[in-house]
Amino acid sequence: MSASEPRIRIDGRSCEEKAMPHVWSECVGAGRANEALRADWQRQFSEAVDILGFRYIRFHGVFHDDMFVYRESDGGGFGPNTPLESPVHTFSYVDKVFDFILDCGARPFVELGFMPRELATETETLFWWRAHCSPPKDMARWVELVTRSVQHWIDRYGLTEVRKWRFEVWNEPNLVPHFWTGTKTQYFELYEQTVTAIKRIDPELPVGGPSTSVFVPDDRYKGEVEDSSKTHETAAAADVDALEWRPVWIEDFLAWCETRGLPVDFVTTHTYPTDFAFGSDGVGVQISRYADATLDDLALLRKLIANSAYSDAEIHITEWSTSPSSRDRMHDTVFAAASITRSYLQCAALADSISYWAFTDVFEEGGAGIGPFHGGFGLVNEAGIHKPTFHALKMLERLGDRLLLTTPYGTVTRDSRTSAVSAVFFNYPDDMGTKSIGSAHSYRETRALADSGPRRRIQHSIGGLEPGTVFLVEVVDWEHGNPAEAWYGLGSPINPSREESRYLSTVADSLLQYTLTVPESGVLDLDVELEPWAVMSLWQSA
Repeated sequence: MSASEPRIRIDGRSCEEKAMPHVWSECVGAGRANEALRADWQRQFSEAVDILGFRYIRFHGVFHDDMFVYRESDGGGFGPNTPLESPVHTFSYVDKVFDFILDCGARPFVELGFMPRELATETETLFWWRAHCSPPKDMARWVELVTRSVQHWIDRYGLTEVRKWRFEVWNEPNLVPHFWTGTKTQYFELYEQTVTAIKRIDPELPVGGPSTSVFVPDDRYKGEVEDSSKTHETAAAADVDALEWRPVWIEDFLAWCETRGLPVDFVTTHTYPTDFAFGSDGVGVQISRYADATLDDLALLRKLIANSAYSDAEIHITEWSTSPSSRDRMHDTVFAAASITRSYLQCAALADSISYWAFTDVFEEGGAGIGPFHGGFGLVNEAGIHKPTFHALKMLERLGDRLLLTTPYGTVTRDSRTSAVSAVFFNYPDDMGTKSIGSAHSYRETRALADSGPRRRIQHSIGGLEPGTVFLVEVVDWEHGNPAEAWYGLGSPINPSREESRYLSTVADSLLQYTLTVPESGVLDLDVELEPWAVMSLWQSA
């Protein structure tokens, strides 16, 4: 802040500014590469970049058969399907996707996977679209696939550009036999071959892993493959939050790479605050951890990496949400909006990115969703209707890059370029204590949280402002910007009419809005009451 600019004072005190990283907008997730060829996906992503500021996007399946990158035959269709003398690598579909992403102003966070059918040792391991998640039957051909792909992207987009990308080796290889059919060591060997191949092209291309899923409090992942018999005590625990939760494979991965002198430019994992453990009766138990689980997990992860041989490695949480289910009705609600706002503000300094999974309900792991609000991961539904979580991310993105004040209920910031002041406040109700919002299989289940309370009064005086400055206030809560509740009020039609869809879209964007003007004193006295689960944005009018 220059000497000529007013000194911001909050609640009568001068502010000692700190950096305010926007970890929420560094990267976002999507289902698979082929979905990015759809016109609706592209419209929704373009909007997400423009409004929510996403800089990178990550998805599965860049090497899946429906992208036609790896070919051992010419695909003759009804005619002769002629085997080729050696594999051919074609990038026309991937080029369309990456061209679009770059033209939007974002970049790919490239998840290298899954295995093409003709190179896989096992096929159709999961999803409606039949991903092949196995080690390669020929490692040399996998290395050639990676090498040809990365070199093609450099030839097409330039080395300077591709050095700004991230290359993540695989996705959740600890989940055997779904996302990986091999062993832990076989994944480490895949990483070794992949990182060596990429660094041979250019040492400055960033590569990382192991992209493992969740944290666990037991030894199920200590061996070469998951041992679900180790989860009995977790499933039976009276207080799962009192257990010692640790990341999966991270320490083993870093130690293995150190022993072999392999580079790890960044560490990736997924910190869903959930677990699925099997009791002694063989029945699985779905566990929702406490509201501070993500904060505590990231603090531990950061400490582990700082004490490793890779202390300078970036930390990227390449998937995160309130749960890893694409049929969790909580994703559609104001409860999720308040929950993710709370966690993002808590964790802003603990990672280089925390990638929300995912930006759209155009997401086909289990096929298309049943109904417009089916619990999909998206910030928008399949039709592009904004969920409360979309508005929460929009409010977070309005924040500046300098932190002025942080409280358990919100943050006040300043933009170092314009000096504009902005803030986000929320009401994660006191009734919840440290309990998380959990999960729900039906929208009816989620509505019970609407009775939580009480209201929260937000009072701050912000001084050092220019008299006459107009601040805009926007609030999403149960009564404003809640399309899932409006849909429920319509009788939850699975196939809404065009008129109903227009109505739901209008409800989605009908937030509470008003203005506040700084008086001659230069002090804005903020005194508002937030309803339970509300998220509020305060920012200066242009």
